[in-house]
Amino acid sequence: MSAHRLSAAPVICIVGARPNYMKVAPIIRAFAAHQPPIPTLLVHTGQHYDPAMKDRLFADLDLPEPDVNLAVGSGSHAVQTAEVMKRFEPVIDEHGARAVLVVGDVNSTLACALVASKRHIPVVHVESGLRSNDRRMPEEINRILTDQISDVLYTTERSAHDNLVREGIPAERAVFVGNVMIDSLRASLPRAVPADVLLAAAGLDASRIAGGYGVVTLHRPSNVDSADTLGPIIDALRTVSEALPLVVALHPRTRNNLERFGMLDRLAGSGFLILPPQGYLEMLGLMSGARMVLTDSGGIQEETTALGVPCVTIRENTERPITVEQGTNTLVGIRPEAIVAAAREILATGGKAGRVPEYWDGRCAERIAAHLHDWLVEHETVHAAPGG
Repeated sequence: MSAHRLSAAPVICIVGARPNYMKVAPIIRAFAAHQPPIPTLLVHTGQHYDPAMKDRLFADLDLPEPDVNLAVGSGSHAVQTAEVMKRFEPVIDEHGARAVLVVGDVNSTLACALVASKRHIPVVHVESGLRSNDRRMPEEINRILTDQISDVLYTTERSAHDNLVREGIPAERAVFVGNVMIDSLRASLPRAVPADVLLAAAGLDASRIAGGYGVVTLHRPSNVDSADTLGPIIDALRTVSEALPLVVALHPRTRNNLERFGMLDRLAGSGFLILPPQGYLEMLGLMSGARMVLTDSGGIQEETTALGVPCVTIRENTERPITVEQGTNTLVGIRPEAIVAAAREILATGGKAGRVPEYWDGRCAERIAAHLHDWLVEHETVHAAPGG
């Protein structure tokens, strides 16, 4: 085998849920641009599947249509993970795989990594080593287990390496490359949809945000599935909205629970502008022009740090501590008084200025492509050798 060429078998890249798209899109482009190109097969598991939203996101990110769609759909964590595994294995049988590349921490990430590992196919995990240290979060279990069975672990921040070493993972498997989500953000920002244009298109009065606005996203089950938790959070947002109009991109899970708990009318006040879930370019436009973002999303913590926009994270912990230590993020928990106090502090002072962390420079995917090409060539050479 040539020391300069990969096998013709593809690197299978997995997307399963919305955050995965932003991470895989620049990787697919970097693999195609690498010399020599790295063959890929894009598999969409259909874990979160809204056809209209999927099509919009793929177009916004310049991501090619998936080569394979497993169409798994929703279900319990066990059902979804098992179904992805059952449907993914035949893809490997049909197409072969030089490696399986997974991103993030959704059920599809763990499921496809398990299938590949048991088939002795290298597993490449992008965004390794992030830990919330809260095993009640399904994503934390997915992160820990995926890292344990991965052969190459690409990290977004140096503290992730300490987490991996503590868990017994050999240090040489981990490679610090930076944050691939920021590649997508930097590439897409010139095409972001301004907030006033977005609101006007939605039939809302854009003049209401002329003096500034905040953005709200809430979707985590721990925040929205219990009336005792969700109610006080909404009340805190109502208080904030009296000082700053809040644009709420309302997640279907959150809307359904607000209706179920009889709380939807609490968002009917003049301080709220309610939108359905938004595309990537729309959310970028909303966030980049906001005075603050209030969220429980992991990805948005990173995006606001990259944009220099103050972020109030409505969670008790975060797997992205660098956004707090170096960025614009403030972790406040779920107590209403803490949420309100953090928002008032931002309104009074402008919030944390922060700085963009190391290697969040828009070139992460290039570093992944360069390293992975060389790693795969070396891996193939070793295993092709007699006794390898």
